Amino acid sequence: MPVPDLVEGRQEMKAVGYSHHGPIDADGSLEDIELDDPVPGPLDLLVQVRAISVNPVDVKIRSRVSPEAGYKVIGWDASGVVRAVGRDVTRFRAGDDVFYAGALDRPGTNSELHIVDERIVGRKPASLSHRDAAALPLTSITAWELLFDRFEVPEGSGEHDTLLVIGGAGGVGSMLIQLARTFTRLNVVATASRPETVEWCRRLGAQHVISHREDMRAELQALNIAPRYVAGLTGTDAHFPVVADIIAPQGKFGVIDDPDPSCIDIRLLKRKAISLHWEFMFTRSLFQTADMDAQHQLLCRVADAIDDGSLVTTANRTMGRITAAHLKAAHAYQETGAAIGKTVLEGF
Repeated sequence: MPVPDLVEGRQEMKAVGYSHHGPIDADGSLEDIELDDPVPGPLDLLVQVRAISVNPVDVKIRSRVSPEAGYKVIGWDASGVVRAVGRDVTRFRAGDDVFYAGALDRPGTNSELHIVDERIVGRKPASLSHRDAAALPLTSITAWELLFDRFEVPEGSGEHDTLLVIGGAGGVGSMLIQLARTFTRLNVVATASRPETVEWCRRLGAQHVISHREDMRAELQALNIAPRYVAGLTGTDAHFPVVADIIAPQGKFGVIDDPDPSCIDIRLLKRKAISLHWEFMFTRSLFQTADMDAQHQLLCRVADAIDDGSLVTTANRTMGRITAAHLKAAHAYQETGAAIGKTVLEGF
């Protein structure tokens, strides 16, 4: 459908893209560019992006995947305002504030205007700025799907079980701790290795915090805990044998990172009948699954919980406006592995 210009005479939008994959300091890694305004399809929203955040997937794609032609625009978190809708859209209308994580097989959110399927979009929490809302979608979806879809923990249950979150101060860990404390009765143990990350995990609701750089086996034994659920959010290559040893019989081990297959001996899980679960929040949109709308629903649940004070934003660092220079700095910071919560950028 035709989309009216948002600004008189407008033909191009600002964006940040890259022309060659590789290190963040390489030529062409991220550049300020201009592209034609996108046009929404039947189920799409045209969103004016107000704020974005940076995730590990941004770094992985930028460093490993070459553009098919010209520039590739990445970014998988956004908060913004709906400016136009496709002919079959029913959930939103122009003027609505929304937040979402986009799709892996479509252009990313590092652009002034962005198109996204309404089925993976939620209403923005009314109590948050666009900046603070942009920190939440991708990590909220990942944590929610891991907890409720992969682990199949019933809401309101779990009082006799423990969830171990390996990497509690990262983006997904920060949301997983909160979701488990808000929507279940699980005992939550997080791992963190620095005083500031330990404090972050405790503030978000972890009952216990142990170090993944020390002997997790001994630390859990001292707490008399054998977790039924283990979320491997980072360092699965190194932690896999320990997890197989410490997890409760018939437990569930969920993974979101990219471990080297040669480091993973799945036979270690057999004796205890442990199930291994992969969580990938892009699966529903990539395969257009029948339950794709679940992401719309869960984001709205998250927005409700934010607005009633049950959950808080995980935005922890602001890197300025959305420019190539600021995004380069944000990517470089993400690559240090020292990020706590989420790094956000606001405005073009």
